[in-house]
Amino acid sequence: MRKLILASIMLVLSLGYAEAKSHHRHHSHHYSHHRGHGYDSGSIVAHPAGCPRTSFCGCGASAKIFGHPVRDLYLASNWFRFPRAAAAPGMAAVRSHHVFVILDVLGGGMVNAYDANSGGHQTRVHHISLAGYTVVNPHGSKVAVRERRHHVRIAHSHHHRVRYAGA
Repeated sequence: MRKLILASIMLVLSLGYAEAKSHHRHHSHHYSHHRGHGYDSGSIVAHPAGCPRTSFCGCGASAKIFGHPVRDLYLASNWFRFPRAAAAPGMAAVRSHHVFVILDVLGGGMVNAYDANSGGHQTRVHHISLAGYTVVNPHGSKVAVRERRHHVRIAHSHHHRVRYAGA
């Protein structure tokens, strides 16, 4: 009986430790995502349509800018392909492992942003510092031109009932 009670206590203690460790890891990830970057909690908005439930900042940013998810832009580092730009509405801010869309420039290095996967697998519209980010123009490169051509081919193929291979 004594061994059963001791085993039960050990089990309860180990479960509590595992839960606390899991919570700490999640909190640490959320904190490290914005560490050193001023931001407010803002408003949680709908998950971007067509995007995965996790690791979706690039997908959400592409859906916001182009109107649909662009698979080549799911990886945040792929946004560095776009030319550098000044902070302005419609531009994107990117750093290693994260990208968001600038909605308004507030001044003092702060912007109002559409920030998919901003922490806790949530999408937020909130104020965030541009410190540590590179601002890029997603409308001004070969990637954007290729995206526009893809839309023209799709529209053309539907109009003439001709099928074209992918982009």
